[in-house]
Amino acid sequence: MIKFRIGNGYDVHALAEGESLILGGIRIEHSKGTIAHSDGDVVIHSLCDALLGALALGDIGKHFPDNDPTFKNIDSTILLKKVMDMIREHGYELSNADITIAMQRPKLAPHITSMRERIAQVMGVRISDISIKATTTEKLGFVGREEGVEVFSSVLLHESARI
Repeated sequence: MIKFRIGNGYDVHALAEGESLILGGIRIEHSKGTIAHSDGDVVIHSLCDALLGALALGDIGKHFPDNDPTFKNIDSTILLKKVMDMIREHGYELSNADITIAMQRPKLAPHITSMRERIAQVMGVRISDISIKATTTEKLGFVGREEGVEVFSSVLLHESARI
């Protein structure tokens, strides 16, 4: 019998003028970007938390603390690769990931395919295993006021085939 594990992740970053906006490993031109210790890729941070949570391995802050200078301005795809290595070391593979980005502006639809491709490449999975959706909050709350971006991620892992 194959064993499955489900994980959920959530991350939020404040937005500020003049900062870089990197989502799903893709740089997106916008007047605001995320404030963060790393590159601020809230999509990948949420995904990492979902993956780690599925196997009860803690969260991204446990493995890559924001007070460690090693991770200052680090490309979050490097963190995702390390997390996938941990998942595989524990005998699991990704079945699928479902990610929802809540951000008022810019419109993210033109970037979704590129994000899916980049994440799939880093994780070593098929693009069809990665779902990304974007929504606004109809100008409500901190997301609607363009003060921040939030991301929700869910993953399903399955045990690797043993030889």
